[in-house]
Amino acid sequence: MVTISLCMIVKNEEKILARCLDSICDLMDEIIIVDTGSTDKTKEIAAGYTQKIYDFTWTGSFADARNFSFSKAECEYIYTADADEVLDRENHEKFRTLKRRLLPEVEMVQMYYGNQLSYGTVYNFDRELRPKLFKRLRTFQWIEPVHETIRLLPVVYDSDIEITHLPEESHAGRDIEIFQKMIDAGQKLSLRLMNLYAREVLIAGSGQELVKAEEYFTQAAEDPQTGEEQLKEAVCVIVRAARIRGDYLKMFRYAMKDIAGNEGGVSEVCYELGEYYLDEGEYQEAAIWYYNAAYETASILNIHCSQELPRLGLCRCYEAMGFYEQAESYKKEAEELASFAG
Repeated sequence: MVTISLCMIVKNEEKILARCLDSICDLMDEIIIVDTGSTDKTKEIAAGYTQKIYDFTWTGSFADARNFSFSKAECEYIYTADADEVLDRENHEKFRTLKRRLLPEVEMVQMYYGNQLSYGTVYNFDRELRPKLFKRLRTFQWIEPVHETIRLLPVVYDSDIEITHLPEESHAGRDIEIFQKMIDAGQKLSLRLMNLYAREVLIAGSGQELVKAEEYFTQAAEDPQTGEEQLKEAVCVIVRAARIRGDYLKMFRYAMKDIAGNEGGVSEVCYELGEYYLDEGEYQEAAIWYYNAAYETASILNIHCSQELPRLGLCRCYEAMGFYEQAESYKKEAEELASFAG
């Protein structure tokens, strides 16, 4: 049976830390808690489970804190968990079986992360595989019978274990602040971080945060080196921000960039046009764009813009036009989709 170090980074998690630890502590051979500045009883609660509690001065980087936590681990494998995760009874037993049967050549285990469409998270899938268990010391091996080389890619096992995500609140404001600091410092966002920044401000950001992000995404949209997908992501943010500010000329200019693009429009842009025309009292025009968002296009950042949100818009349009039966039909569709999303 392999040994596992649990590595967690926490801050002010007194409400939920015990819930997380109670669901996994007996599976762990070592528990390491790295606190980044709690002012509540987080460290006192952690002390009920482990003596290996470390303070880490926050650097603005979660990667720095994760690396510090990993440096304290001594077991064969490292398991990462956030305080808002829970392992239910069924998946607890699956984890125990995995621990007992895990082959030593496996260097990374992926587990399903569930309940992601609730609580304003930035993901478009309610359930997806994520790397959660890592071999602490990696051994390099030669492969290929001729022209031999070192195997660089890790041996990954996709398990059927599912972790339930149960956050108490959205962390969007915290994440958006980190993105903005990176941009202000002149750091270039990777394509992955650019995508996540767009999701954060579009799905969970405040109007002020969205407008503040507009300049960055406008520059990206005007950069000839920006790819087609990144351009579409940038346009989604720009169109929403411009509509909020009342800059309708800019809103339409960038909306047309998306709609006239090689791959056609996306749901997020169609939805924003629906919102604009609804506010203007142009219900038939609004209904056209809501319909396009719901049935003719796909979302790239916010799945809700292709599901319940445009259907609710259609409901409002048809109610305003006096077509109550159609309005009720769209309302039911929206409720079913919202219920499915959690």
